[in-house]
Amino acid sequence: MRRLPSPTLPARATVIWPAAVVGTIALALTGEGTAHAAPPAPLAALPPAPAPLGQIPVLAVATSTPATHTVEPGDTVWDIAQRYGLDVAALQAANGLAADSVIRPGQVLALGVAVSQPAAPPPAAPAPEPVQVTYEVTAGDTVSAIASAHGVSTDAVLSANGLTRDSIIYPGEVLQIPSATAPGPASVGPVLAPGLDAEQSENARLIIRIGRELGVSDRGILIALGTAMQESWLRNLDWGDRDSLGLFQQRPSTGWGTPEQILDRERSIRVFYGGPADPNGSDTRGLLDIPGWEGLPYADAAQAVQISAYPDRYAQWEQPATTWLAVLG
Repeated sequence: MRRLPSPTLPARATVIWPAAVVGTIALALTGEGTAHAAPPAPLAALPPAPAPLGQIPVLAVATSTPATHTVEPGDTVWDIAQRYGLDVAALQAANGLAADSVIRPGQVLALGVAVSQPAAPPPAAPAPEPVQVTYEVTAGDTVSAIASAHGVSTDAVLSANGLTRDSIIYPGEVLQIPSATAPGPASVGPVLAPGLDAEQSENARLIIRIGRELGVSDRGILIALGTAMQESWLRNLDWGDRDSLGLFQQRPSTGWGTPEQILDRERSIRVFYGGPADPNGSDTRGLLDIPGWEGLPYADAAQAVQISAYPDRYAQWEQPATTWLAVLG
């Protein structure tokens, strides 16, 4: 009878039997009865069979986040953020990284960041109540200078007080300032006209103010400004040609007043304008006393009052005077 070869197991193959089966086989070989053997463990007590590899859940291990991380080859910001449970944007912000920044091996990144909700903005403060601002007019003031000092337009001040550009304001008069803010600090200097310093601008404002009070037209004020500039550089000089003095270089010897009167700026300006309110009366002839003066050329009108040896020189100041009046008046 031909004997069949025994089946051969593959090399290095190992048969693993469950422990319960091995115990049963051993009892059978020794001939011991089952009445004297320990009962097999109930099935419920056996460990569950391991799940297939693809079904094994990955458990998150709770670990404390270190303060820093040293970049390793292949690291990305996203990988590092995921590894430590951080927000990518927060990690970038904590290390001054832009979205396209490159990190390199050996670089140390700070991890001590926390993602927090932005704080709610504080409630808006209620709008302040408008401040009622008034201003008491002093000598030499003009509406434009007052408006500029308070940071508002000339037209706004005129409108708030029912005034027009031809209106006259007087010392002691109280003006309403249409502004929600208080006046600026007292140290703020007066407005200066182009090409004029503080003294010249102050004298120009005075010429403008008195002209307004007397009802002189803008053209008459322009002539007065240019005349004073030609005669004294808009300065109240206590010297001049022969006995000439003051803003308009008026001469005591020709009836314009005493030296003290001529050096009184307000009086000398009123004497230059002349007219019914002339302090000199009919002793001298001012601009308003010249018949048809408004129809005369600029230089001729000034010359009619001053009787200068250089009458043509007044003409050069007509355009600058127009600018000064626009700024100061």
